[in-house]
Amino acid sequence: MRISTITNWAYGVTVVLTVLSGGAFMLSAYSATRERTAVEEHLALDSLGEELALGAEERTDEARLYVMRGDTRHLEAFQGREGEERRREAAIKDIREWGAAPAEHAALDAVEQDADALDKIEAAAISAYQGGDQADARQSLFGPEHDRLQTSLLGNVTRFRELTNARTQAAMKDAQSTSDWWGLVAKALLAVTAALFLSVLYFILRRRVAMPLMRMTGIVSRLAKQDYDVEVPLDRRRDEIGEMNEAIHVFRVNGLERDRLDAERRQDQLTKDLILQMLHRLQACQTQGELAEVVALFAPQIFPDLAGHLYIMNESRLALTSVATWLDPQRSEPAFPASACWGLRRGRPHVSAGAHSDISCQHLDEAETAGLCVPLTAQGDVIGLLYFEERPPAELAAEASRLYLELIAENVGLAMANLQMRDRLTNLSTRDALTGLFNRRSLDEDLNRHARTEANEQLACMMIDIDHFKRFNDEFGHDAGDEVMRYVARILVDTVGDLGRAYRFGGEEFTILLPGASDAEALLLAERVRETIRSAPLSHRGRILGSVSVSIGLAAAKGKGPVGSLLTRADAALLEAKSLGRNMTVVGAAPNEGDKMRGSV
Repeated sequence: MRISTITNWAYGVTVVLTVLSGGAFMLSAYSATRERTAVEEHLALDSLGEELALGAEERTDEARLYVMRGDTRHLEAFQGREGEERRREAAIKDIREWGAAPAEHAALDAVEQDADALDKIEAAAISAYQGGDQADARQSLFGPEHDRLQTSLLGNVTRFRELTNARTQAAMKDAQSTSDWWGLVAKALLAVTAALFLSVLYFILRRRVAMPLMRMTGIVSRLAKQDYDVEVPLDRRRDEIGEMNEAIHVFRVNGLERDRLDAERRQDQLTKDLILQMLHRLQACQTQGELAEVVALFAPQIFPDLAGHLYIMNESRLALTSVATWLDPQRSEPAFPASACWGLRRGRPHVSAGAHSDISCQHLDEAETAGLCVPLTAQGDVIGLLYFEERPPAELAAEASRLYLELIAENVGLAMANLQMRDRLTNLSTRDALTGLFNRRSLDEDLNRHARTEANEQLACMMIDIDHFKRFNDEFGHDAGDEVMRYVARILVDTVGDLGRAYRFGGEEFTILLPGASDAEALLLAERVRETIRSAPLSHRGRILGSVSVSIGLAAAKGKGPVGSLLTRADAALLEAKSLGRNMTVVGAAPNEGDKMRGSV
């Protein structure tokens, strides 16, 4: 007899017994549910009874305290109990709908009648008290009728609780006994089912399965160790063992395929790990140079068969320049206009040439290898480009690779946008918006830094003021005045160069710090600045504004103490230059000197 025939008979009998035992368990569970429902009903009814008694007493206490003390808190508490009374009335209504016994209904009716009578007495007493009849109010609340009604209410509540307890306790006991009986029947049926199953299982395993499997133990063991080179002999038996032998053949084939898939999965996991490491480092970058280094380091590890460039869009949004390169790409140029890339035009990844039939980007040469352009975008703006170039046998069109490439591009774009935003915010906080020079805050920070870290280096300071600046605003308008300040700022930057830093001190005043400059060098540079500003007339919107002159106050310091008074001394020198006729340079005295040197036209 086939193993399946024996199994079918055993299965049929087992199913019948299982169904019977399952029915018994369901009946037992139903009885347990009834028992739980009875318990819940018992607790709910008991809790309701307790609330009815406690609520009536608390309401009466608040009314009595009000008429005794006249404190409005007790009146508010008394009135607040009305909401609780309505909730209890709703609960009583639910209990009636649950199917309470007639005696319980009668007890509830009596409770409601007594509660209504008490409410009327207490409300009348409060009204009398508020009307000035305090004696009558107290007589009503502490009189025999009120005590009788309250005693009757508490007695009816107690009677209601006793009735509900008796009914729910009986229901619980009945449901418990029924549940126990059906549970015993279900366990007995399960025991019979288990005995039958074990008997049949032993016979099949002993005679028809165990011995053939022992012969196949070595083969299965090697397959379990993932040794798929083992040969599995064919077994021509026409029963389940023969089918098992065929299944082992299939298992071996599947194992070989699984090994291949595992290798691909491990490679994919390695790629994901590298991408995750790259993204973590992108988030920690502080400059675009660091970001370019991260991309150039991780891109060839993630895609070892793809060369590439990282391009950044310039400020005019018209051209791109490569800031990172890996694996020596051959097709793309290091810099090109934005209009030369179809990926940037379309705002989405674009594959050029190779085995693809799409049009090639103009910044690529006519080679056979394919190139992929992935725009870097952030909040809808294109800020750069990732270019990948295939190195056979890589395939740009592979779906997984394309997803990873676009994921990297998205995060590189976001990181780059964050860095650019941070640079813009830094400039806004350290630069003057009108002139582009460093602002007063930057000046204070640089002075403090010099005093802390470079106390032994001389520091020269120029305070510069535009002479008769109000004339430009009054005669030509504030736009002309702004143009004058921008003109002076450009000359300061061009003249000072790398020798120091220029700042807008405030209004039409400017400051220049010259670290390491001697007194003679500082004076020479100050005169060059003054002469350069004075040398050419300035025009604005076709109107000649005339020549611009400045007055300069110069001071030098060496050591922490002198640096602290450097601005004060330079400003004092500037004031003297203005009082002496403007358009001149005045060198302020050292902290302990009284003489000044002057330079003028």
